[in-house]
Amino acid sequence: MSAQLPYGSWPSPLTAAWASSSSLRLDGAAFVGDEIWWGESLPDEAGRVAVRRRTADGGVETVLPGPWNARSRVHEYGGGAWTVTDDGILFFVDKGDQRVRRLRPGGTPEALTPADEGTSYGGLRWQHGTLLAVREREQAGGTPTRHIVRIDHDSDGDESAESVTVLAGGSDFVAQPALSADGEQLAWVAWDHPDMPWDRTRVRVARVADPAHVTDVTDGTTAALQPEWLPTGELLLIDEPTGRWNLYRTDPGTQTAAEPIAPADADTGGGLWVLGARWYAPLDDGRILAVRTHGADQLVLVDREGGGIPLPFPATARLQIEDVRGGRALVSGAAPGASGLWIVDVGDGEVTAVRGGMPDVDDVWIPHARQLTVEGPHGPVHAFAYAPTHPEVSAPAGELPPYLVWVHGGPTAHVGGTADSKVAYFTSRGIGVLDVNYGGSTGYGRSYRERLKGQWGIVDVDDVAAAARGLADDGLADGARLAIEGGSAGGWTVLAALVGTDVFGAGVSRYGVGDARALAADTHDFEARYLDGLIGPLPEAEQVYIDRSPLSRPERFRVPLLLLQGDEDAVVPPAQAEAIRDALVAQNVPHAYVLYAGEGHGFRRSETIIHALETELAFLGQVFGFDTPGVAPVELT
Repeated sequence: MSAQLPYGSWPSPLTAAWASSSSLRLDGAAFVGDEIWWGESLPDEAGRVAVRRRTADGGVETVLPGPWNARSRVHEYGGGAWTVTDDGILFFVDKGDQRVRRLRPGGTPEALTPADEGTSYGGLRWQHGTLLAVREREQAGGTPTRHIVRIDHDSDGDESAESVTVLAGGSDFVAQPALSADGEQLAWVAWDHPDMPWDRTRVRVARVADPAHVTDVTDGTTAALQPEWLPTGELLLIDEPTGRWNLYRTDPGTQTAAEPIAPADADTGGGLWVLGARWYAPLDDGRILAVRTHGADQLVLVDREGGGIPLPFPATARLQIEDVRGGRALVSGAAPGASGLWIVDVGDGEVTAVRGGMPDVDDVWIPHARQLTVEGPHGPVHAFAYAPTHPEVSAPAGELPPYLVWVHGGPTAHVGGTADSKVAYFTSRGIGVLDVNYGGSTGYGRSYRERLKGQWGIVDVDDVAAAARGLADDGLADGARLAIEGGSAGGWTVLAALVGTDVFGAGVSRYGVGDARALAADTHDFEARYLDGLIGPLPEAEQVYIDRSPLSRPERFRVPLLLLQGDEDAVVPPAQAEAIRDALVAQNVPHAYVLYAGEGHGFRRSETIIHALETELAFLGQVFGFDTPGVAPVELT
């Protein structure tokens, strides 16, 4: 017979330290001869990204040792900070100075690009003997310039300006370079302010020998993504003329209309936040391995006749096709209880974990996702609910559980219905989690994504409130003990929901936005015009910015609030959190503010992740009136 204890106070072996160590954060992977290489953020080393490898005998070694840190700052969110040749020569961007370096087996890193303050590289790609990259260069008194460049990889540590050759530019932003098999043609994605890469882009093609002559493969009315060349000279890409990101094939030489491949009412594609994102890969035999998303992610094999065959795969969220070799693929993603990297044999369907991929606790502790759709003021709202889960403890009869309502960041992003270690940390203690894909999220088509157009601070708030009410109305949650938690853009929705609704009894804001005008003035160039689409262009829409901003309604802050912030955050600077704190002080609202040294936009250090989780649990216990065994109370002022 199980013990009975109030929700929230259940004893759990899933500690915050376990949650930190189980939250594997990968950054790319590749086949290298008989080895597999991958990038991995190491929380115990302040979040440093190391490149590691699994050798032919199954051992794991670190290729890129400390203090080297493979992190790019291009577009602020980086991505593609390393690549590798078939014979094990590593190219990487170091976080410290953003230069590209080469590491030969048994050697030490050698700089390939010149020391140039204000210049960053990312999106590295090794193709057909050529090292490609995206170069971002700050301009005095102006916006940064960005180009696709070729880097001389054969020089003996030559770091002169001549080692970098510009291949493509002419747009505010460029990404995802792809070189044809003969090395003669380059394809890439380009877009300009005020658009974001999920609004409108162009896939462009140019001859390497004549980069001034550019052909637009797509017309700029859609958000096309990820061009990839076939050996035939045809080009694959992701496009969405039907409102869904699907695969297309075209011949840039003849400029024929793109032909759809295996169209589906699901998305192959997503928000291009990082430069290394890959949602599909062509195989040598003419088939294509791809990710399809409608709520959850699914791995599919597109055959030569255009049929999409689902493949059994343990992960259902954050899937990326990292590399292919023959009939094998490296796929990363998040499975229940663990994220990881797997080898997929597309011939027999065998899936083998390379790194992570399996929870290091008994699966009785991992909650199952319950897909939930409720009707909101603006249409259906999609969410995933995770009920309190414990093999040995239950709640007293008649008690309903408290719930954390999670709001993802972006806001143009997505959650896939997979319980990670943070979800299990709370559900194992008797606190449910509701993960909401509010209007504006990817994974449900363009119309759902555009529901947030001009409506940020309204649609997102209404949708999370509707999802939370729906859970309570169904008798699954205690309507008096609903807390809302989110980071970045999700933090904005947290704050806006607290001042705009009476649904939530507490809030947790991680580096959240309280003043939209301050965000527009302070944020980096990649997102400098993001708010044009989410709220409206400035200065014409200034009054809308004022009206929507939670800090414009400080008297509406009434329930306890926990603020968590990194002191090196360039996306949402600490001034935002501190202005919210000051408003809470003025309104005499119970709160706590924690500023983490050395953290940016998103927490990477193990000590930060542990402290933030325990602080959040303690905060919920104090606000909702349950004990938190093993976790000290947090001081509210």
